[in-house]
Amino acid sequence: MEKTTAELTTEYVNEHPHIKNCLKKGMINYSSLARVIAKELKIEKSSSKEAILVAARRFHEKLKNEKVYEKDIVKLLEKSDIEIKNKICIFILEKQINLDHIDEIQKNIRKHSGVFYILEGSDNYTIIIQQKYSNLIEKKFRQKINIKNQDLVMINIKSPKEIETTQGVISYLTSLFSQNGVNIYEFLSCWTDTIFIISSKDLNKTISFLDF
Repeated sequence: MEKTTAELTTEYVNEHPHIKNCLKKGMINYSSLARVIAKELKIEKSSSKEAILVAARRFHEKLKNEKVYEKDIVKLLEKSDIEIKNKICIFILEKQINLDHIDEIQKNIRKHSGVFYILEGSDNYTIIIQQKYSNLIEKKFRQKINIKNQDLVMINIKSPKEIETTQGVISYLTSLFSQNGVNIYEFLSCWTDTIFIISSKDLNKTISFLDF
């Protein structure tokens, strides 16, 4: 089914975080936005531009409600602590591996209070560890390593338990990374812990926009 102009407008704004943020704050010229969207989507009829303008105004009203949630989110994040660990490494392993070896490595790392996370995908395992333990993975799974990313940083935002009932926290945080051009290598959440893995070169920038 062909999408309506309103649906195309909403989709376009959602795909452009900077525009969405300006629209949410009412810092945008609707006529200019309509012309840009019409040109990029190649729907430059005058009736289409008018429909885009109306859709953008309606979307702004919807986004204003999100600003109410943001106040609660920021209050929560102001009470949160940030824990940073550098020299983090990510391994993407093939699915056909011996999990007993993984268990053995995990116990070894945990014994020294080290970082170890494992995520299971449809056709891979993702292992997040400190670089000083990389040799344990490489020794056991040398032929099963698809990707190795190192020189990463783990940022753990440790929030009060109210994070369970505060709407939109994860969406708000990920939008901050996107708006500031910081790539998230991996993301995981465990109750009050919200963990992002990023490149070490982006650490200073990230700390600045997570300063609540």
